Amino acid sequence: MIGISSYIIFFLGLALSPNIKVAYAAAILGGVANSFLDTGVIPACVEIFEPKSGLATMLTKLFISISQLLLPITIGYLTLNKIPYSSLMYGCAIALFVIGVLVTRIKLPNSNNSGSAAKASLIENIKNTKFTKESLALIAIGFTCTATFQLWLNCAQKFGTEVAGMQNVGQMQIWYSVGTLVAIGLTSVLVNKIKEVRFLFVYPLISLCMLVIVLLVKTPAICIIGSFVIGYAASGGVLQLATATVNNLFPNIKGTITSIIMIASSLSNYTILTLAGKIGETSGPQSVMLLNIVITAIGVLLALLVNLRYSKLENSVKM
Repeated sequence: MIGISSYIIFFLGLALSPNIKVAYAAAILGGVANSFLDTGVIPACVEIFEPKSGLATMLTKLFISISQLLLPITIGYLTLNKIPYSSLMYGCAIALFVIGVLVTRIKLPNSNNSGSAAKASLIENIKNTKFTKESLALIAIGFTCTATFQLWLNCAQKFGTEVAGMQNVGQMQIWYSVGTLVAIGLTSVLVNKIKEVRFLFVYPLISLCMLVIVLLVKTPAICIIGSFVIGYAASGGVLQLATATVNNLFPNIKGTITSIIMIASSLSNYTILTLAGKIGETSGPQSVMLLNIVITAIGVLLALLVNLRYSKLENSVKM
């Protein structure tokens, strides 16, 4: 509810802001809203769909991807018909208000937590939680998998233009979105038969191979194929599956552990894109692609460690 309320203020603040300072303040609330919803929606969906935690997180990713696909289409429609962008802000605020009302009225499942675990504070939860190297690796995967698709989203089109000689780099974004939607649909089915943790290794490995091919071949066709593959393997739910896996390992502190992995993801957004900007200015887009390869390779190694030890970790939770 805090996230929904903050987002409503964010959209209305942008639509009604008299100056840039008010717009900046609203934007900060937008970041606050996103974090609250990440740490509220995903754990709630995991409990509602339990024991199918992977399916729950993939469905949240599905709606995110649908929104990402519809947003540019909506903006294009507004632009074509000369409708003010503020109408989109008002529409989002109204939609969120309706969702907020529904959230207060629907019946949610009882928490599985009981006793002191349910009453413990966030700080107590962290103090009482034993973080193994495998659980820390899962949190780090939140950083690496975010870096993989964010670097591609923000830097691959420049690679396509300056290195591969593409004329219409907009195709890369389209095929990236298609790959993401295909991954969500297919993975939502497969996750019922295959453990979420297996995807954390296979998908980044696919991304790593594709990034290497793109860097070596450097043709427009490969860039388009790469956009689809990266959209599928990097943005098709790896972060959400990592969240589901870490929730399974820490069932009593779902909100806390989700917060931690989302903090890792947010840090990746800022630090890696800042680093990529500096590298791109001095060394060019090929160096940024190489940076993506290195970070993705680290993610693959982290996922391999988690997969080798996951059965033992799972058994320790059951005990």
